[in-house]
Amino acid sequence: MLLAGVAAYHFSARAGLAALRADTRHDLDLLATAVDGSVTRYEHLPSAVALSSEVLRLLRAGKDELAPLQPAANHYLEQLNGFFGGLAIFVLDVEGTVVASSDWIYSDNLLGQNQKLRSYFQAAVRGAPDRYYAIDETRNEAGYFFAHPIRDEGQDWRIVGVAVVKISLSELERRWMPRDEPMLLADANGVVIVASVPEWKYTVLRPLSGEVAAEISAARRFADQAIRPFPVTLDATGTGGAALVSFPEAPMLVGGRRLKARDFVVETRQLSGTGWQLVTFADLRARRADALTDAALGAAATGCVLLLGLFLHQRRRTLKSRAEAQALLQKANAELEQKVSLRTADLTAANERLRAEVAERERAEQTLRAAQDELVQAAKLAVLGQLATGITHELTQPLGALRTLGGNAIEFMRRGDQATAQGNLEIMATLVDRMGEIIDPLKTYARKSPARPASVDVAHALRNALFLLDQKLRRAGVAVDNRCEPGKALAWCDQNRLEQVLVNLIGNAVDAMSEGPVRTLRLEAEAAPSGRLLVRVIDSGPGLSEDALAHVFEPFFTTKPVGVGLGLGLAISQDIVRDFGGDLSAANHPDGGAVFTLDLPMAGEQQA
Repeated sequence: MLLAGVAAYHFSARAGLAALRADTRHDLDLLATAVDGSVTRYEHLPSAVALSSEVLRLLRAGKDELAPLQPAANHYLEQLNGFFGGLAIFVLDVEGTVVASSDWIYSDNLLGQNQKLRSYFQAAVRGAPDRYYAIDETRNEAGYFFAHPIRDEGQDWRIVGVAVVKISLSELERRWMPRDEPMLLADANGVVIVASVPEWKYTVLRPLSGEVAAEISAARRFADQAIRPFPVTLDATGTGGAALVSFPEAPMLVGGRRLKARDFVVETRQLSGTGWQLVTFADLRARRADALTDAALGAAATGCVLLLGLFLHQRRRTLKSRAEAQALLQKANAELEQKVSLRTADLTAANERLRAEVAERERAEQTLRAAQDELVQAAKLAVLGQLATGITHELTQPLGALRTLGGNAIEFMRRGDQATAQGNLEIMATLVDRMGEIIDPLKTYARKSPARPASVDVAHALRNALFLLDQKLRRAGVAVDNRCEPGKALAWCDQNRLEQVLVNLIGNAVDAMSEGPVRTLRLEAEAAPSGRLLVRVIDSGPGLSEDALAHVFEPFFTTKPVGVGLGLGLAISQDIVRDFGGDLSAANHPDGGAVFTLDLPMAGEQQA
């Protein structure tokens, strides 16, 4: 049992450490991305400063002309810094003197300071953008600097100054305060610039070379802060490796909260955008406690195995009761067969009930289909009622002409002028044919008939729908752009019901454009690569809101005023289109307005 416990402890410890490293790496990746993104989002801001006309005029002026030009440049930098929320934005001339700054309003501003010793200025004045972490001695304030050269187009793109943006890293520190595990951020030289343990700040993770130490000291990069070695030795190379470290005493976080652990797993990440190193310390106590628990369980399991052996040995003495057990088994088998027969009877009854429910649902479906047909017919008759005024106007003129021509024909026949009377009768026949052409689409549209799919010319259906809505289109002042040519778009559907859907969609489009300055209705039909036929009704109205797009095909949903429409037209139209294997969808057109698309099966596809 002791050997089993030791083995379980070592195995669990290794597995727990691997899981802890995986979790730590995942958290470190997320945090590294957030830190890198929150810092590098300022890197293009200095180039925006270089485009300012106020800044260019200031850098072009001589030293005696700086005073009148400085206020405009200072105000521009102040507004830009207030918008992005940095610490300061300032401009240096080629000699390293600050000639404009966003903090000009403060007494301890940067104006007039010379920063030619700073490495970011030296790199930028040579034409290379640079970034740099340092402590500003004027305010004893740490910040991260982005520098970018300013080139003058009027002087053959010669470098006339340097734009610098200074941001604070205090936001990163505030994000780390609530964490229960230590973290730190070191620059490219290994100097800790942000840490959740205050005493770690401005320590170095690895020894500095003489050249780097001299540069930091000469530029007073960290002011009077002494650079101390880190309390323990870390593999802070940024290669993503993990290591175990043990501190002499438990670290104390910000706020005086001392941790209980001294042993940690260290994970390091290199930030690609800044060259910094992000280091996290994960507590090992929970994993070791789990390993001890697993060791105890391993020892207990070994004891259980030993007890199982004793049990098997004891079981040999109970073989004499096999006969009794066999009898009990036969009895249980008989009871099981009885239960099976009862369950079979229950299943048979349930099957009969299910068949009755299926028959009832089929009857309900037939009733629903009949109700849907009645609702379709009622919608058609409602549209016909709206068209009654226009049709009456179309028939009034032919009827008046018939009455006049009939009276004239009687008079000419009385006078014996048969030729003129015959001419009047021929004109009357022409007018009767014209009235039949007007009435025939109405008869076809109003006819109540079951849906019989056939090859339908979409151009013919569109022409009939436009005829039925001709008066409404004229009154609304809608210009129709019908791009569907006869004989080129054949769909497999019921023509009468397709016309009803088109009448509903065109009528809705006219209503949607009633308040618009431009009222254009465009009709298109084209074959899709998938072998389907797409018919589009496009209006120039205000389009559909997100809420309307989500509920436009729901029954009783309408965007029209109260009392105008029941909100059933689009729901019925979608059901009609789906009955013959199609679909109806709605969207907003990129050029404005709404577009309703009929996805119909093509005649050739269905016949094949």
